[in-house]
Amino acid sequence: MAAKNLEEVIQQNGNVVEMLRNSQLGAYVYPVVAPEFSNWRSEQWAWQHSAVLFDQSHHMVNLYIRGKDALKLLSDTMINSPKGWTVNKAKQYVPTTPYGHVIGDGIIFWEEEESFTYVGRAPASNWLRYHAATGGYDCEIELDDRSPMRPMGKPVRRKEWRFQIQGPNAWAVIEKLHGGPLEQLKFFNMSTMNIAGKTVRTLRHGMSGAPGLEIWGPYDEQEEIRAAILEAGKEFGLIACGSRAYPSNTLESGWIPSPLPAIYTGEKLKGFREWLAADSYEATGSIGGSFVSDNIEDYYLNPWELGYGNFVKFDHDFHGREALEALNPAEQRKKVTLAWNPEDMAKIMASLFNPDGDQYKFFDTPLANYASSNYDRVVDAGGKTVGFSMFTGYSYNEKQALSLATIDPEIPVGTELRVVWGEENGGTRKTTVEPHKQIEVRAIVSPVPYSRVARENYAEGWRTAR
Repeated sequence: MAAKNLEEVIQQNGNVVEMLRNSQLGAYVYPVVAPEFSNWRSEQWAWQHSAVLFDQSHHMVNLYIRGKDALKLLSDTMINSPKGWTVNKAKQYVPTTPYGHVIGDGIIFWEEEESFTYVGRAPASNWLRYHAATGGYDCEIELDDRSPMRPMGKPVRRKEWRFQIQGPNAWAVIEKLHGGPLEQLKFFNMSTMNIAGKTVRTLRHGMSGAPGLEIWGPYDEQEEIRAAILEAGKEFGLIACGSRAYPSNTLESGWIPSPLPAIYTGEKLKGFREWLAADSYEATGSIGGSFVSDNIEDYYLNPWELGYGNFVKFDHDFHGREALEALNPAEQRKKVTLAWNPEDMAKIMASLFNPDGDQYKFFDTPLANYASSNYDRVVDAGGKTVGFSMFTGYSYNEKQALSLATIDPEIPVGTELRVVWGEENGGTRKTTVEPHKQIEVRAIVSPVPYSRVARENYAEGWRTAR
């Protein structure tokens, strides 16, 4: 009998780790947007040296939350403090389970009184939808799901388009579009601007370190808005960024996008697992990498391990508060960047051209991830596991293979560790995995963000580990 929900999927499969490590989902796709508009190297270069247009219209869930209990729903489910939050301010939303483990994250836009929009990946959206449906909240939920990974030629439509104008020349482009000076609001504050005779909503952002904006509006207007941005940006070196380069930006800016949602065990989460569909993100997602444990809970992470510790505020009640209060922040693993050794990287790449030698796991550029959630072992000189490497790729700006990791707290910046690249016994049965041999790659513990521009210009707390 076919499973109707995640709980039944788990019961039918037995070991949830084996299920997720051998998922047949395939590659995680950033849909609809062209992979490259020029080439991914030039597109990466532009976000540090001129300006880029990011198209975020398709790869994220939009969840609209409206009603008198909308703010209470958010406050009850997030580690962040609701104090000082008002209309026209956004917040990075981080929910935890009753056991204190991170489910996911996203951005909440407070757009009007009693009206919020969540934008991000599915896990945090599903958690909000579940509590809205079962928690007795007086609010209305509207889901505009991410575009299909493989639309197979069928038309795709969203409720809103969503772009970002980023890079050191971004503000010059923005003011040319607006027709005059535009106030640089504080980070994550919202307003409006004019583009092509239309008023569009804005969020003060800085995804590439320098001042920029996230902008959005009705989907039918996207082509006109895009054309106006590209035309205005020509003199400032602005180019469109494709879906191939786009996700690699986080290697420089320091956000770990896809930890495993920590919801597969625990009696307190059984109702949620029964609510989640058998084809949900949580039921079909995949785990990749060299870290292997039969216990799915060994893959769970708390807010400090992902760099969200400074968001944790015990000034309100929320799911997981008691569990987090019991933790000592100083003892938790910490988020870092790992800079991979160029000689070891050359060895991995060279194996592609050696038919008689060892074949190492393919390292795709600019993003080398091959699962929904990535967990590569990070080991010290003695071979002891000291953390996880979780998001891996290559920065043309830094001329460096990088990964975002969480490691034991006492390990200082500058330490040489090793990342075990590839999976055991020639690889799992994931469709993204070819037969290969594992290799240990030397890696230097480095700051977050890795990019000096981003590190010096990001607002305190946003992706930083300070």
